[in-house]
Amino acid sequence: MAGHDHHDHAGHDHGHDHGGHSHASHSHGGLGHVHAPASFGRAFAIGIALNTAFVVIEAGYGLAANSMSLVADAGHNLSDVLGLVAAWVASVLVKRRSTARFTYGLRGSSILAALFNAVFLLVATGAILWEAVSRLIHPEPVAGTTVMVVAGLGILVNGVTAWLFASGAKGDINIRGAFLHMAADTAVSAGVVLAGLAILATGLDWIDPAVSLVVAGLIVWATWGLLRDSVAMSLDAVPPGIDPDAVRAYLDARPEVSGLHDLHIWPMSTTEIALTAHLVMAGGHPGNGFLVEVAETLRARFGIAHATLQIEEAGGPPCLLARECVA
Repeated sequence: MAGHDHHDHAGHDHGHDHGGHSHASHSHGGLGHVHAPASFGRAFAIGIALNTAFVVIEAGYGLAANSMSLVADAGHNLSDVLGLVAAWVASVLVKRRSTARFTYGLRGSSILAALFNAVFLLVATGAILWEAVSRLIHPEPVAGTTVMVVAGLGILVNGVTAWLFASGAKGDINIRGAFLHMAADTAVSAGVVLAGLAILATGLDWIDPAVSLVVAGLIVWATWGLLRDSVAMSLDAVPPGIDPDAVRAYLDARPEVSGLHDLHIWPMSTTEIALTAHLVMAGGHPGNGFLVEVAETLRARFGIAHATLQIEEAGGPPCLLARECVA
């Protein structure tokens, strides 16, 4: 095994040298086209303020109008406020510099926030389902006009907040979680408006909880993908936008490489991807030019911005990881 360890940082300024690795720079795009996290601080502040005010208004009118759909929507909006706070905190933490203890900084907090948002949204939806079923069994009179007016305001508040996060929904799963929260609330509010209209037209009070059930089902369907992706990222799964076989084929096809093992690709955060690999090379360490070229290709082609390559000489002492890990 070669003892050649060299870092090449393209686009980073760490002020120190490391051994046997090559780090690619950040490029623009989402997970798979990596970039530094965009700042959504203003969007978070506006969204939290608008939704906090609306929760108070909606809960008060929901209780006054005896509307389960309004009260459920207010509870869901409260969960959104907490979700937005968690996402905002994470968006700040990911920018913290690394320390001796947290060597990757706090980038992973964005993954935890996305997971929290998904779980919390499903729990809140469960509460809505529970109360809606109870109201279906024991219907109560509902003030349809009040329901429609308040829910109409909810469409405006939630729609504006969702729009604030729309530009980052594809590139950052943490921002996607915030966007889905608000988009789901917009759908809930729209459903409540329809429920109020139907109640006024028919006088059937069971429509209110029935609409709550339908909307809750839509929220679960929309949230499932966020939960699946955030759980996978928290378990260091290869991000869905990257084909690990294609990455392996690229590294293995390099004429200088005679063997490849211990390849790992995982998300460092909701916007950054890391890679480590052991490359066996008959000619020994190929020099810094090889490391820079491979790192830049991994960044440009696959969006892997933090690549670490260990070079091993063919015919040298066997690498323990080559036997322990699947090649």
